[in-house]
Amino acid sequence: MLIRINIWIFVIFVLTVYVHCSRELNDKEKRIREGTERKACSKFAVLPQPKSRINTTERLIALRNVMSQPTQLEDSLSLQAVLITSDDEHQTEFVSNYDKRREYISGFSGSSGDAIITMDKAALWVDGRYHLQANDQLDCNWLLMMEGISYVLTQAEWLKLQFPNGARIGADPKLISADQWNTLEYELKLQSDNLYLIKTNINLIDKIWVNHSETEQEKQAFTLAYEFTGKHWKNKVIDLRKELKKMRAEAMIVTALDEIAWLLNIRGRDIPYTRFLKSYVLLSQTEIKFFVDKNKIDNNVTVFFNANISGITDSTVTILDYDSIWGELATYCQTWKSVLVPSSCVYSPGASKRVYDLVPDRIRISRPSPIIYLKAKKNAIEIDGMERAHIRDGAAMCKFFEYLETRFSEEDYWDELKVATEIDRFRMEQHLAVNISFRTIVAFGAHGAQPHYEPSKTTSQQIFDNSTIIIDSGGQYADGTTDVTRTIHLGTPTEAQRNIYTRVLMASIQLSTLIFPDNLKTSSVDVLARAPIWEIGEDYPHATGHGVGAFLGVHESPIRIHYSGKGEHFKPGYFFSNEPGIYLRDFGVRLENVLQVIEKPHIKNQYGHSFLGFKVVTLIPYSRKLMNLEILSLQQRRWLNEYNRLIREFVGAELKRQNATRAFYWMMENTNHIPEYGGSSIITSQPLHILVLTVIFIKFSIVVLY
Repeated sequence: MLIRINIWIFVIFVLTVYVHCSRELNDKEKRIREGTERKACSKFAVLPQPKSRINTTERLIALRNVMSQPTQLEDSLSLQAVLITSDDEHQTEFVSNYDKRREYISGFSGSSGDAIITMDKAALWVDGRYHLQANDQLDCNWLLMMEGISYVLTQAEWLKLQFPNGARIGADPKLISADQWNTLEYELKLQSDNLYLIKTNINLIDKIWVNHSETEQEKQAFTLAYEFTGKHWKNKVIDLRKELKKMRAEAMIVTALDEIAWLLNIRGRDIPYTRFLKSYVLLSQTEIKFFVDKNKIDNNVTVFFNANISGITDSTVTILDYDSIWGELATYCQTWKSVLVPSSCVYSPGASKRVYDLVPDRIRISRPSPIIYLKAKKNAIEIDGMERAHIRDGAAMCKFFEYLETRFSEEDYWDELKVATEIDRFRMEQHLAVNISFRTIVAFGAHGAQPHYEPSKTTSQQIFDNSTIIIDSGGQYADGTTDVTRTIHLGTPTEAQRNIYTRVLMASIQLSTLIFPDNLKTSSVDVLARAPIWEIGEDYPHATGHGVGAFLGVHESPIRIHYSGKGEHFKPGYFFSNEPGIYLRDFGVRLENVLQVIEKPHIKNQYGHSFLGFKVVTLIPYSRKLMNLEILSLQQRRWLNEYNRLIREFVGAELKRQNATRAFYWMMENTNHIPEYGGSSIITSQPLHILVLTVIFIKFSIVVLY
């Protein structure tokens, strides 16, 4: 009897704990869904705030004041909400300081995210790369909407809850792509007939931004020679006109800055980390009009475009003032019969809503820009340049790693910001180095849990020898763009750190070695990289890879490798990143190489498909001390030995040329031969869950037998 009572007490206890935990889980899900799950934002206690937070109270008050006054809005009605995107007028990934409006109002410095401000609330939507960073940077005025979690409210759903009786939501049509605008407008319509997306006559942030004009810069444009581009701009224009004919478009407007840079072989200094020039291009079969700040154009550029020749020809570029695009586009749309207005494609958002609406529906062709596909397929000179740039980049990183380890051994301990600064310095010392390709990521220990953590003066922490350091960096060279991630450890790694690192290494190798038919979609290969990581129940909240430009954007369309995407086809001459990772609470690991798509002409099949493969162009040693060789297969060990041989051959020669003796010997030591046999070489083609199921089956069988 006593045993039965104890059993019932135990059952009641378990049920009570279950109900309590379920209630807590449901409460947390509700907070995440509504954006109130915030760090150090308790209603019941004043908690220390993260150092990276900026108090946005006064800025929000000023913005709401403008929203409520039609005279300041230059409109007849007030606004109940305003949408602030991360965009500039060209929907560029990295925007100039002048265009960091979303960062100004929210304090969040990530490259992507949308803010919506009402008269009593402020909310920010960010994807999985930035959940932790945004929670650190947003002050307690803000709700954090973590996109990628299925039950988190969308912008339209959230606005419906805030305004059940309807509202006017303002947005600057220049600073949002037409596709994003039209999608949100459609979703709002599904939620309510009384939610209206309104094109504002002014930019509300510009109205309140103190000292905004001081962020503007004026720097000269410059052109690229044939030795870097492999094709004259006139021939690129000819190719583009052929594509427009296929699309039955009489003309097109080019708004994306990377496309203009590639098409006209021109670069500028308007955008951080990329040498882009703020401009527009109107191109027809007979004319090319280039809209740019003329103060940035010198005589060399004018001669380069034959703009000094009187009269207009199909091989003459007419240079006009930047702001005159609006009048010129409206005028030409009265005579043109069909105009291509670029729509979104992977990392290319397409034209702004302002541009889209200026072109009448009857003549507008809304499709991805053909320039995306023309520039993604590098020519022979561009390919050679990309390979040479990566060799010099590898030399720079070897020199840096040797220097870091030497300084650390001499007890000169650095913080994250110092590491980032030194990496940038070593890279900029290389031949043809122009800039870094994005802000350098150095994440030690728990900071490694944030995929896109960037050290700052307020967050940078000292580096010790007890955890991993994720270092993600890249360079802009006149002959190519690089992007590489290595994870290192300055002490003795734990078994857990070694196992996690090795899983990520296996993922990287598995994708690198693929040979496939040319009709395979890019989205299909994602599972190869994730499989070794999924096997241990982990994943990463970002794509496995993105396209990489040649002295252009470090994120380039049309390649994006993620199983949830539609997927394009690989083509020889494409370059893209391969960057799996695992992010735990206490540390993170990511490894990234740039791969080139190459033909495999010796492989054919009966169905008429040719076959493609990948060539690794990033040549930087992996961390040997972080590898657990016992879980690497024979094939993976052989791949590492071949990879190390390439580093020795090409980067070794470059280090010798630079007389970098210490870095050369560091590189040689870190590319030593890996034993291909011996020890336990586990073949990991069978998923771990099969072993788990087998164990469960055996246990169940024993229970049944007894």
